[in-house]
Amino acid sequence: MPTATTLPTIPVPLTSTALHAALSGTPTPTSLPHLKQIHAQVLRSNLPPSLLLELLLSSSSLDYALSVFIHLPKCHTPLSNKLFRSLSRSAKPETALLAYEKIRLKEGLLGIDRFSFPPLLKAASRASGLNEGKEIHGVATKLGFDKDPFVQTGLVGMYASCDRISEARLVFDKMSYRDVVAWSIMIDGYHQSGLYDDVLQLFEEMKSSNLKPDEMVLTTIISACGRARNLSYGEAIHDFIIENNFVLDTYLQSALLTMYASCGCMEMAQKLFTRISSRNLVVLTAMISGYSRVGRVEDARLIFDQMEEKDLVCWSAMISGYAESDKPQEALNLFSEMQVFGIKPDQVTILSVISACAGLGVLDRAKWIHMYVDKNGLGGALPVNNALIDMYAKCGNLGAARGVFEKMRSRNVISWTSMINAFAIHGDASNALKFFYQMKDENIKPNGVTFVGVLYACSHAGLVEEGRRTFASMTNEHNITPKHEHYGCMVDLFGRANLLRDALELVETMPLAPNVVIWGSLMAACQIHGDNELGEFAAKQVLELEPDHDGALVQLSNIYAKDRRWQDVGELRNLMKQRGISKERGCSWIELNNQVYEFVMADKKHKQADKIYEKLDEVVKELKLVGYTPNTSSVLVDVEEEGKKEVVLWHSEKLALCYGLMCEGKGSCIRIVKNLRVCEDCHTFIKLVSKVYGMEIIVRDRTRFHHYKAGVCSCNDYW
Repeated sequence: MPTATTLPTIPVPLTSTALHAALSGTPTPTSLPHLKQIHAQVLRSNLPPSLLLELLLSSSSLDYALSVFIHLPKCHTPLSNKLFRSLSRSAKPETALLAYEKIRLKEGLLGIDRFSFPPLLKAASRASGLNEGKEIHGVATKLGFDKDPFVQTGLVGMYASCDRISEARLVFDKMSYRDVVAWSIMIDGYHQSGLYDDVLQLFEEMKSSNLKPDEMVLTTIISACGRARNLSYGEAIHDFIIENNFVLDTYLQSALLTMYASCGCMEMAQKLFTRISSRNLVVLTAMISGYSRVGRVEDARLIFDQMEEKDLVCWSAMISGYAESDKPQEALNLFSEMQVFGIKPDQVTILSVISACAGLGVLDRAKWIHMYVDKNGLGGALPVNNALIDMYAKCGNLGAARGVFEKMRSRNVISWTSMINAFAIHGDASNALKFFYQMKDENIKPNGVTFVGVLYACSHAGLVEEGRRTFASMTNEHNITPKHEHYGCMVDLFGRANLLRDALELVETMPLAPNVVIWGSLMAACQIHGDNELGEFAAKQVLELEPDHDGALVQLSNIYAKDRRWQDVGELRNLMKQRGISKERGCSWIELNNQVYEFVMADKKHKQADKIYEKLDEVVKELKLVGYTPNTSSVLVDVEEEGKKEVVLWHSEKLALCYGLMCEGKGSCIRIVKNLRVCEDCHTFIKLVSKVYGMEIIVRDRTRFHHYKAGVCSCNDYW
């Protein structure tokens, strides 16, 4: 049984000396009955309540102290300031602002002095009380305390904490004296606002003022270098630390390691990692993120698996690493493992999981994630809803993407852009343009990414003139300078419409040097429209920029094969073999019963491979009855025609489709994801299957979605 606490005996009548004596040597009064007993004796003995308040401020009962303070007939400024300091440091800093308000109501400006403002501004900072902070600023100015360096420092911190960084800088620039604390607060304000270039510029100003930074400032500067991916400045700060004999403690080592890892300089990060004896979660997580960022996700997982303790940030970093390294299935598997350990995800984790679902393109998993988001109260966040739109679009459910958009209480430019991109990749140019104009009507200013979506939609629908007008409006109406991706869309637009000379003219006259993607778009258009001469020229331009570009080498080989220049084909193939370059292998995925099955060309690995090929033979026979003939024009190898037919019939999407037909009933929907562009023969094949078997088939290839139904594709054979 716990021992009951005995309250100290309070003498009656009570004097201030007796009160101090009664409480000396006793534990600080914390229990409410004890405080009330003291309070009652103070009132009976006609002692000033301020005496009780002073004693209460030394206890942990700040709520009771505030209650006593509010009922004081007269405020004593030094005591008020002590209360402000205590409350501003407490878990409820807003109570300091409440106490200030009571003083203003009782005594106007008489109850405060210059020492009142720093703790009040600190309270406003911690409580994000911008309006209260502005009012306090006004009072300080009225009383002439706005020139006090401690008040000015408090104002800088208040404005910075309330996301008013420009106002913070105005106050900072007016300061006649700035100590390290003031510089640190201003630098940290820029850092918290994501203005990393301003952080570095301000640090240069600090050095010019001959003021030596402390470890806290240096840690913030290093962090800004990492977030801005400014490796050269980060290395300069590292040199500055060494030259000025700063002790490289754990905090600075961790900051430097994180900076190098964030900048992808894993050699230096690893060197620092080996020197740190106490590897905390921050350091380990930084290494995981760094390795993931440079594509070394296996090294990241090795560190992750060796960690004895893992927090949410660590789990999120590893999940994000998989999602961003094009390993969506591993990301989802790790998320399931995280749940087994009882770790509750936050918005950052969920965004990575949603991204993984989008990358995998599996609708059932996407629906489950959406339900999970809503169930765990994360569905109201704007970034999450924007990500859900993108996820549903990439999983082939345009209706669900639009449903998320329509239910959103607030939308920003990313919301509208996500929806426009969704329509674009599904070939619905009409709605993409409709939403673009509606977005402008609602005074949402489009950005560069928005225009990529609109131009993409025009390109995949053959809307040449609409595309021209949209491209021109970027500079004429919106003052947005087109970048490579916008020129790439225009080259693609002209190329798909067989306006190859227009495309070439744009490439040759654009103010930016054409990159691999732009020449690649022209090269692909030449392949589609059979312009071997221009295609060869475009392919050679790609190879000048990237000599080991597999697509250009294969394209060049195909051009030679079409001209039956087999010797040139052989030389190119030998060159690719010597350099270890191979054509990207076609791969398709199909989701059935919450499981994803993968197929490659001529795949025999599936346990039901024999039955799948039997089904393929059956389907081919059925399709031939309605006029299907294998199109072997895309098979550019020197083999007999029968061999070419076998090659084209064994494409991965056909195998995935046949497996889907084995498992799904008539009238259902089959969803397939392909890593390459769907070839002409597969496109015709799938259209006919949708008609003969009465199935809806949705295929996502490298560039867009194809919705096949009743023998018709949503792309109208323009892809």
